[in-house]
Amino acid sequence: MSRIGRSPIPVPSNVTVTLSGSSVSVKGPQGQLDRELPTGITIAQEGDELVVTRPDDERRHRALHGLSRSLVANMVTGVTDGFSKDLEIVGVGYRAIAKGPGSLELALGFSHPVSVPAPDGIEFEVPQPTRVIIRGISKQQVGEVAAIIRKKRPPEPYKGKGIRYEGEIVARKVGKRA
Repeated sequence: MSRIGRSPIPVPSNVTVTLSGSSVSVKGPQGQLDRELPTGITIAQEGDELVVTRPDDERRHRALHGLSRSLVANMVTGVTDGFSKDLEIVGVGYRAIAKGPGSLELALGFSHPVSVPAPDGIEFEVPQPTRVIIRGISKQQVGEVAAIIRKKRPPEPYKGKGIRYEGEIVARKVGKRA
C-alpha cells in the first residue's frame, strides 16, 4: 500500500469538498479548484477527512494512488493558503517591472523588453527589481508559469547571469585558460 496514498487528507472547516463520481471540486477562501481523478481511484469523505483508495494492487493503480492523493491535498492547500514561487534575477541591468496586475516586463539583456502576461488565477509581485514572486491557488499552474519565466533567460554557468529559482545553486564553470 502506498504510504502517501494511505494517509488521509485533513479538510479545514472553511473548505467545502464536493464529490461526484470521479470528479472532485474544492472551494475555499482563496477560490475554487476542480479535478477529474483517474479511472479506478476513488475518494470518500469521512468526517473532516478525505480518503483516497484504489481498487487493487495492479501496477497502474499503485502508481496513481499516491499521485491522486497528492493532487487533492494540493487542491485543499491551494484554496486555503495558496502557493508561491520566488525567482531571482542575476545580472547587470537585468530587472523586472510589474505592469499592472496581470503583466510582467523583464529586461534581460536583449534589445527589447520581454513581456509575460499572467494567466487567470496567477498574480505577479515585484518587491525588488531583481526578485519576482508568483502567486496562485494551483500548484501546477504556479510552477508552470515560473518555469516559463525562467526559460526566458536560464542561468548560465560561466558568470551565473539569468533567472533562477530562489535558493537554486548554479554550478559555475571555469572560463578559458591562457
